[in-house]
Order: sequence, then C-alpha cells, then structure tokens
Amino acid sequence: MMEKSFVMMKPDAVARRLMGKILTRFEEKGLQLKAIKLMTISEDLAKEHYGEHSEKPFFNDLVDYIISGPVLAMVIEGDDAISLIRKMVGATNPQEAELGTIRGDYGIQTGRNIIHASDAPESAEREIGLFFNEDEIVDYDMVDNTWIYEEL
Repeated sequence: MMEKSFVMMKPDAVARRLMGKILTRFEEKGLQLKAIKLMTISEDLAKEHYGEHSEKPFFNDLVDYIISGPVLAMVIEGDDAISLIRKMVGATNPQEAELGTIRGDYGIQTGRNIIHASDAPESAEREIGLFFNEDEIVDYDMVDNTWIYEEL
C-alpha cells in the first residue's frame, strides 16, 4: 500500500553534513521525495510536534535540541513507506541500533539520534500537516517520469 511518511533529519545530521548520504539511502530503496524543506523550527512548533512527550522528563531537552539548528523536513512516499523507513532508521538509541541502519551508522547518542520518522499513518498525517502546506507536496509518477500535480 502506498503511504506517505514524515521524516526529519535533526540538527546533528545537518551540522555533520549527512543529508546527502541519508537522502541517497531513501532514494536507492525506491522511495520518492514528495516535499523537502531546510528550516529552523520555532519553539512552538517543536512543542506541538513532540506534544505526546510533554509530560516526560526529557521533553524540554528534546525541544531545546530540535530548535538548536536547522533541520531537513521531508515527505517521503512509497510502498509501506512508514514501516520501511522505520526499519531503515533503526532503534532510537544509536548504541542499540543495528549497523546498516541510519542511527546505527551515524547516530551518536539517544538525545541526538540524527533522524525522526513517523511511526504510524495517523502520526504521519499529523506531522506532515505541521510542517507542510498542501501546495508544497508534489506528486509525480516515478515509473514514466511524468510529473503530476494534484491537490491533496
């Protein structure tokens, strides 16, 4: 089933110049970029994005980290994209993430685990809506390279 997922390379990925390497992994796996934006997240947006963690002791550190530098926000589409991307990303703790996953290869510590990926269709829809307007998401058919713009 074709799905869209929200993926965000965090400030450590941007600062360490890993964006191209990570993007290449998604593209080589056959996933399609539908939207991409290099941006600095406001504190309000960060709190809304991580709202489910608001009562947890690490919430303020998480917000402070995600607003500390630019991030690369993306909408990525593909067959069963959400579960596939989560497998590619690896375990939250880079020390536990398998080699060959993004966090296993590039992550340094849990608090700076390099990348975020939606964990379910509902969260993907919510997160995409937080970071992108409908007119920023481009749809195209990768098979015959025909560009198709549609209202989402």
